[in-house]
Amino acid sequence: MKLRVSVVQYHLHTIHSFEEFAAQCEHYIKTAEEFGAEFVLFPEFFTTQLLSIGNGQGQSLTINDLPGFTEQYRELFSNFAKQTNMHIIAGTHVIEKGGKLYNTAHLFYPDGRIGEQAKLHITPTEVNEWNMEKGDSFQIFETDKGKIALLTCYDIEFPEIVRMAKAKGADVIFCPSCTDDRHGFHRVRYTSHARAVENQVYVVLTGTVGALPTVDFMRANFGQAVIITPNDIPFPPKGILVEGEVNNDMVVTADLDLELLYEVRERGSVTTWRDRRTDLYPDWEK
Repeated sequence: MKLRVSVVQYHLHTIHSFEEFAAQCEHYIKTAEEFGAEFVLFPEFFTTQLLSIGNGQGQSLTINDLPGFTEQYRELFSNFAKQTNMHIIAGTHVIEKGGKLYNTAHLFYPDGRIGEQAKLHITPTEVNEWNMEKGDSFQIFETDKGKIALLTCYDIEFPEIVRMAKAKGADVIFCPSCTDDRHGFHRVRYTSHARAVENQVYVVLTGTVGALPTVDFMRANFGQAVIITPNDIPFPPKGILVEGEVNNDMVVTADLDLELLYEVRERGSVTTWRDRRTDLYPDWEK
C-alpha cells in the first residue's frame, strides 16, 4: 500500500485578517491537491500567524488570545478536508480546556471527523513564557491507509513514545515542528532519523519558516520539510525520501510505500524492531 504525502514549509509573515490566513492555507491545500496528495502536513504553531493581526487598536495579540480562533480554524480545515478528500494534519493550534492552554495537533478527516493529540512533552518556553500544559493521553489514529501517530516537535526527541506508537501499530509518524534556530532544528531532525531507524517507520517532519516581528517568541524560525525513511537498501541511502530547501516557502511531495517497511522489518540488513531485547527492556506494555 502506498500513500502520497505533501509537506508544507509554511511561511510566517504579518497578516491583517483571518481571511488572509485562510487564503494562504488554501494555496498550500490546492498545491497538495494538484499533486494528488492523500495526506497533508502543516507545521507546529503556524496559527500563531493569527496573532499578528492585532486587536485593531495598535496592540499585539498574545498566546492567550489564540484559542479565540479555534472555531474558525476547525471550520476552515474541516471544509478543506471534505472538499479535497484529503487527510489534513493542520499542524498544531493552541486550544483552551478548563482554563488551561494545550498545544494540540489536529487531524481533519475527509468525512468531517476531527482528531486531536495534545503535545506530550513541552519545552521551557512553552511552560515559562506561555504557561502551557502537557497532554495527558496518547492515541493512534486509524485512517483508510493504516495507522498513524501525531507527535509534535519535542515529542520526537523521546524514544519511548515513538516505540509506543509503533507497538500500537503506527507505520507513519507525523511530526509538526517549530524551531527558531539551527540547534533546535537539528535536535528534532537528528532524533527523527533515530526514531525511523529504531522502529523502522516513516517520519514526516516539517517546520515553520519566515518571521512574525510582532509576535513574541515567533520572531525567528528555521525550518525544512522532510520525509525520513529507515536506512536500508529499499530506501535512499541517507534515509531521506524527499526534503525541501531550508527556510523557503514551499511544498514537497512523495509516495510512502508501506510494503517496504514490512519487508525490512522481516528481511532487512538489520531488523531493529524484531531484535529489540524485551527480556532486558520491556515494551511499554505486555
